[in-house]
Amino acid sequence: MQTKVFDMAGKQVGEIELSDAVFGIEPNEAVVHDVVKNHLANCRQGTQSALTRAEVSGGGKKPWRQKGTGRARQGSTRAPQWTHGGIVFAPKPRDYSYTLNKKVKRLAMKSVLSAKAQEENIVVIDSIKMDEIKTKTFKNFLNAVNANCKALVVTAENDEIVVKSAANIPSVLVTFANLINVYDILNAKKLVVDKAALAKIEEVFA
Repeated sequence: MQTKVFDMAGKQVGEIELSDAVFGIEPNEAVVHDVVKNHLANCRQGTQSALTRAEVSGGGKKPWRQKGTGRARQGSTRAPQWTHGGIVFAPKPRDYSYTLNKKVKRLAMKSVLSAKAQEENIVVIDSIKMDEIKTKTFKNFLNAVNANCKALVVTAENDEIVVKSAANIPSVLVTFANLINVYDILNAKKLVVDKAALAKIEEVFA
């Protein structure tokens, strides 16, 4: 699969062949769903907590005698049906994360990259480099390459100038070739990839 290569001014400077092993497979939706679900579960903090009837303060004494008052029998003022009572099955801090097989994650990654390639939503840039931190310059670059929508920009390595230039653009996320994940790619409309980053991705997943 051939795709055009642009410079940061939006001018075509050549063509590059995308690896069929990474960008040319039949996307597997079921596997992608599993990996996205896993990613979101692993992102959960799991810090929610509430008190059960054993943990709230008060109670202890039976509010009134068992029989003869005409009222329903009660054992504690901290039972769940009472105001200020404990919570039934109260949520407690827990870890929601779980692991998936490496082969499943690799297949999901190749599936989303192939889907982006088939939709022609991958924009390859010759080199993403900036001389100074400037949001306006970065916006002009995205407009020039027709990626002024929800975009994931992938560089070969951590470039602080590029990261900080894009930081104030709500619809843009900058990541690096060794940190890309299925969720971010799926969540973006356009995948803007540095040529060097593309080589790293193909090297890892081919």
